[in-house]
Amino acid sequence: MSEKVDNSQLDQLKQFTKVVADTGDFESIKAYAPQDATTNPSLILAASQQPQYRYLIDQAIEEHSTSSLSGGDRTASIINRVLILFGKEILKIVPGRVSTEVDARLSFDTQGTIELARKLIGLYQKDGVDTDRVLIKIASTWEGIQAAKVLEQEGIHCNLTLLFSMPQAIACGAAKVQLISPFVGRIYDWYKQKTGQEYAGADDPGVQSVQQIYQYYKHFDIKTEVMGASFRNTGQIIELAGCDLLTISPKLLEELDSTAGPLTRKLDPEAAKQAAIEPVELDEKAFRYQFNEDAMGTEKTAEGIRKFAADIVKLEQLIQQGSTEPV
Repeated sequence: MSEKVDNSQLDQLKQFTKVVADTGDFESIKAYAPQDATTNPSLILAASQQPQYRYLIDQAIEEHSTSSLSGGDRTASIINRVLILFGKEILKIVPGRVSTEVDARLSFDTQGTIELARKLIGLYQKDGVDTDRVLIKIASTWEGIQAAKVLEQEGIHCNLTLLFSMPQAIACGAAKVQLISPFVGRIYDWYKQKTGQEYAGADDPGVQSVQQIYQYYKHFDIKTEVMGASFRNTGQIIELAGCDLLTISPKLLEELDSTAGPLTRKLDPEAAKQAAIEPVELDEKAFRYQFNEDAMGTEKTAEGIRKFAADIVKLEQLIQQGSTEPV
């Protein structure tokens, strides 16, 4: 681990922005004192294969040793329990919230997403967790956004993830979801691959996407929180200083914490209110068409859903083997 410096860029960033740890690794969370933490199937899978976290998988399996459930139902129940156990451990460390993700295979199933979200919140409640400290992560498909709209009305707060475009952000704001997670790094990856160009600072299309969403939300006083996610370098983070929240991997948290030098606020709600922005109304047909017109957004959302779904399948295989050895 690099040596921390006084008044590091991480210290300065925390003055403008809530810093969130993007990991399932408890030790990393402790090291950088973030406000919140986020998890996803890939992070849980990676953490579950580390020896120091194997006890959580073993505990979930042991708790189901006398369960009347069998087959896929038993596996699904164990995975839900694993998610809750990881979430509870994280909440012992962070003062704020943890994000727990629904099965990505439900990304186009509104009712299925609602039912699983209710189940996860019920499991947290059963263990005495204040559910205001839990965000349910849902993919930003039309079906996922409509599920979140229902859940928010029930008091279940949601984090809409795999978000790459303005139509997704506008629909999430209209649904009054608690928080969105626009993916900076994956947008950057797509443009870099398509154009062969390197992007940095304010020219980074991932940075520009979050700036545009932030300005739209603040201009129209949309209460949904904006949390930039999926960073490739600290330059992207620095350009978004002032965003409501930023969820950052341990590697980049360490780099910020060991770097001196001034860091200034780049995103400001008062400046956004003065911007010339026209409101956009989206029904389902308009959303689907405008989203389809965004090749990057549609491709990266689909890719993200596939990847998270594949990692859930790998986690299921571990559970079915009664092991946490890599598959």
